[in-house]
Amino acid sequence: MTRQLRPTEVKRLNRQWRHRTEGRLCLLLDSVTSPFNVGAILRTSAALGVEHVWLAGNSASPQHPSSRKTSLGTERLVAWSLVDSAAAAAEEAAADGLFVVGIELAEGAVPLPEAQLSGDICVAVGNEDHGLSPALLVHCGLVAYVPQVGRVGSLNVATAASVALYDVRRREWSTPITDPDPSPGPGPGNAN
Repeated sequence: MTRQLRPTEVKRLNRQWRHRTEGRLCLLLDSVTSPFNVGAILRTSAALGVEHVWLAGNSASPQHPSSRKTSLGTERLVAWSLVDSAAAAAEEAAADGLFVVGIELAEGAVPLPEAQLSGDICVAVGNEDHGLSPALLVHCGLVAYVPQVGRVGSLNVATAASVALYDVRRREWSTPITDPDPSPGPGPGNAN
């Protein structure tokens, strides 16, 4: 019979995945104006071990009440900074050794599953109406898009950010390893 994990088991499970995570992962938001989207993005960022989030242009503040409500307090678990220029933030990320990947429906963009991504990554997502600014696109080492087969042409920015961040981590976790924790329960390498 399947049962929900107890809090201690959840912590053990998350610790197992944390030990398999080595790459640095950051995020750049280019004028993401909805505080609800910012809150959802910060919650996902905290769950996936994002090191830093740059909130550029007129992005909503993580301290906005609606953002805090959606993030459930996880904004305190991720380093973030408000910056004027997305292009300057991308330059800062690149100078810090991060490969900047823009997620955008743009000419020359590659499907995210086919993108060659490894190492330390900074994912950049933009405003739902306008996408990534042209000034930021120039600073992206790669532009990728999330393929969609349904009747909708784009995703909510919080969803697109989640898909992209998870895809970066998934690549890192793709190499199977022997589970160092022999305790029963679901987790990497366990069939339960």
